[in-house]
Amino acid sequence: MNDTPRSLLFWGGSAPMDLGRDVGSRLLRQAAAREVGTQVTVEFPNVPELAALADALYRTEVEDPTAAVAWARGRRFDVVLGVREQVQVAIAEVARAVGAPGNPPEAVRTVRDKDRCRQALCEAGLPQPEFRLCADLAEARTFLDGTTGPWIVKPRDASGSLGVRKVAAPEDLAAAVAALPARTGFIVEQFVEGPEYSVEGVFLRGEPRVLAVTEKELLPPPNFVEAGHVLPADLPAGLRREFEQAVTGALGALGLRFGVFHVELWSTADGPVLGEVHVRNGGDWIHLMLEYAIPGLDLFGLVIDDALGSDTDAYELTPSRAAAVRFLAPPPGRVSRVVGWPDVLRHPAVLKADLTVRPGDLVGEIRESYDRAGYLVVGAESPRAAAELADRLAAQVRFETDADSDAATDIESEAAA
Repeated sequence: MNDTPRSLLFWGGSAPMDLGRDVGSRLLRQAAAREVGTQVTVEFPNVPELAALADALYRTEVEDPTAAVAWARGRRFDVVLGVREQVQVAIAEVARAVGAPGNPPEAVRTVRDKDRCRQALCEAGLPQPEFRLCADLAEARTFLDGTTGPWIVKPRDASGSLGVRKVAAPEDLAAAVAALPARTGFIVEQFVEGPEYSVEGVFLRGEPRVLAVTEKELLPPPNFVEAGHVLPADLPAGLRREFEQAVTGALGALGLRFGVFHVELWSTADGPVLGEVHVRNGGDWIHLMLEYAIPGLDLFGLVIDDALGSDTDAYELTPSRAAAVRFLAPPPGRVSRVVGWPDVLRHPAVLKADLTVRPGDLVGEIRESYDRAGYLVVGAESPRAAAELADRLAAQVRFETDADSDAATDIESEAAA
């Protein structure tokens, strides 16, 4: 019998907002329930929830793979996990360095660079929109001249819909490029027509296991920020199988084999077209909706069990109920009053809810996920019931704003700052 204590390294911690605190706390609690010791590395100021739950917490550089390996050298961990997008390459390198299960670092580098991932999927024979990695506006114009629009402009490696904009006509290109975050290189690709979904799952014994498909609702273009999700998506069985086959084929082609995955796709007249591939849980409270829809599921605990060689065959991994999230988007201006929020919080089906703006705050155009004004997550017995309830509750919340000229000037000034 092996009495050596088992240990988990939670690399990079989680962001110090409500969503990050919830994800990080769940991961650490699920490790503790399995009597696995936990150590956490963080870049942000200490998140109290993580410090309270972990056996040890360290401040160090978490995104640079070389620095990460230097920190981990000589230490022993049975499991290495992380939830932040920017640390996934470092996680793969650390897992390899300490001899823990993990994804090949080169495979993670491929999925972190959107253009490299698109190219790898193309080479595997999986449908992809035509795209180009561009260094400047001139290269982007050349791509538009040789393709049919509309198009999408996006950063090479950002998240949270940051900098993603639709270009309906060539004259819109310059503004979209100017709105990109200050990074080297960006992608221009053809716009894919069709509803958007994501596929959530885990790897068990190195093979992908789909847990659910999530239906996405987006705010209107030109930006592509999520307005809500329903999990599981209410899909015909044949279409769900198509999604699963496309995603599992892509994960295999990319050489991924460990942890949690979140893969975005579009349903088109010609079949599924894959979007971005992530080796982490989905954001926007998808982890919470997934654990509600599959009663008894510990998302991170399942990965820990697999890494430690525990039997996972007894787990029921099929959704038996549903959840939905809606994000709040007030009209631009200075918020003077929020009406209806206390009634939403009192509803018994609300699993989680919060406002991120208060009276006196300025709100402008929603260009990325962090610009949204709040959220509510509900549970129900079916996808349709969850979606209808979430819509009804969200409609009860009314933001009154003073969209006068002074407020508009303040919004522009704060955005420039």
